[in-house]
Amino acid sequence: MRTSVLLLLFTMFFSCTVLPCTTAIVAGKATDDGRPLLWKHRDTNYFQNKIMYFEDGKYPYIGLVNSEDVEGEEIWAGVNSSGFAIMNSASYNLKPDDDTTSIQDREGIVMKLALQQCATLEDFEKLLDELPKPLGVETNFGVIDAQGGAAFYETDNFTFRKYDVNDPDVAPDGYLIRSNFSYSGDMEKGHGYIRYDTATELFDERYNDGELSARFILTGATRSLKHSRTGVDLRDHELQPEETTQFHFFRDFIPRFTSASSIVVRGVQRGESAGYTTMFTILGFPLAAVTVPLWVAGENEFPGYLKADESDTAPLSDASLRLKAECFPVVRGSGRDYINMNALLNSEQTGILQRLPELEEEIFSREEEFFKNVVDKGIDRSGILEFYSEVETMVVDFYESIFGIALQ
Repeated sequence: MRTSVLLLLFTMFFSCTVLPCTTAIVAGKATDDGRPLLWKHRDTNYFQNKIMYFEDGKYPYIGLVNSEDVEGEEIWAGVNSSGFAIMNSASYNLKPDDDTTSIQDREGIVMKLALQQCATLEDFEKLLDELPKPLGVETNFGVIDAQGGAAFYETDNFTFRKYDVNDPDVAPDGYLIRSNFSYSGDMEKGHGYIRYDTATELFDERYNDGELSARFILTGATRSLKHSRTGVDLRDHELQPEETTQFHFFRDFIPRFTSASSIVVRGVQRGESAGYTTMFTILGFPLAAVTVPLWVAGENEFPGYLKADESDTAPLSDASLRLKAECFPVVRGSGRDYINMNALLNSEQTGILQRLPELEEEIFSREEEFFKNVVDKGIDRSGILEFYSEVETMVVDFYESIFGIALQ
C-alpha cells in the first residue's frame, strides 16, 4: 500500500472505547502439537462483531471487526496469508505521566496495517519504528508468525518493549499471559490482575498435564467460571430446575458481561505451509456462541452467519446476544454484575453450556480429521469450502432446533 494512503489511514480518528481483554501467546514448544497459539478473549462496548476478508494490502487476511465498521478500517484480531497473526489487549499502566497525547484507541488501525504488510515479527517491529508518532496506543500487541516467532510488544505512543515467548529467560514454560496491564509499566496501576491470575492458574495446570491446545483455551479458559481471588468455581454450584432463577455475583471472571468474542490462532510448525494457520473463532458472547475454524485460503466464503447481514449484524453474534439476555435478565442498575446460572447450567441439562458442547465437539472432531488430511496432502480451497458448508449446516440446524434461533 502506498505511503500516502497509510498516512491518511493513520491520521483518521476513531472513537473506540477499549475495555478489558484477556490474552495469551504459547510457543510451539509448549503446545500439544508443536504449533504456537495466539489467544484473545475480547471485551468491548461493541457487542456486535463480524468477520471480514480483505485483499487491500500485500497479503490477503481475515480479521475480527466491529459490525458498525462497514469498511473494516480497524481489526481487533486476525491472520494473513503469510501466517502472520496479531491481537492486542489494552494496557492501563504504560503511558508515562508526562505524555499529554490526546489521540488514542488506534490499536485497531495499527493491527490492520500489520496484517496488510507484515510476514514476520521483524516486519512488525519495523512497522512500529516507522509509523508516525505518537501512535495513539497503549497496549500489549501479541504476534506470531510462520517462522516460529512469538512475542508480546508492550507499546505506548513512542516506544515498545518486546517479550519473546521463545526466550526461556522471559517465558520459562513457553507461554505468556497478558490482561490489562504491562510488565514494563507501573505495576501499581492497570487492570485485570484477577483475570490474569485465573488464566495463569488454568494454563499452568494444563501445561503440567502436557495438554495446552486451542481446544483447551476455547472451551476451558475462555469459558472458565473460576475466580482466582475468591476460589469460587460457578460450575460447582448446585444445579436447580430449569425455570428457577439463580443469581451469582459475576465480576472479574475471564468471561464477562462485556465479552464479545474469543479468537485462537493456531500457527504452523517450521517448514509447514503458512496456509495451514487456523483462526478458531467464537463470534459473539463466548458462553453462548460456538467455535468455528477459519482459513485465509477460504477467502470470503466462510459461513454466512459470521458476516454482517443487511442489518449490519452477524447472525451468530446476534444469536449469542439473545442467549446472553437470558443470562443477564436484570437490565437496570447493577444487573450486569449478576448472572442467572440456570440459563447456563440446570438440573434438566438444558442450559446453554450443557447443550453447546454437543455441537462444538462435533466441529472439533471434524476439524481434526480435516486438518490431518491437510497436513498429508496440502491446503486446498475447495476442501475448505466443503468443510465450511458442512459446518454451516450443522450450526444453523443446531441453533434453530435447540435454541429456536434462526441464523439465516
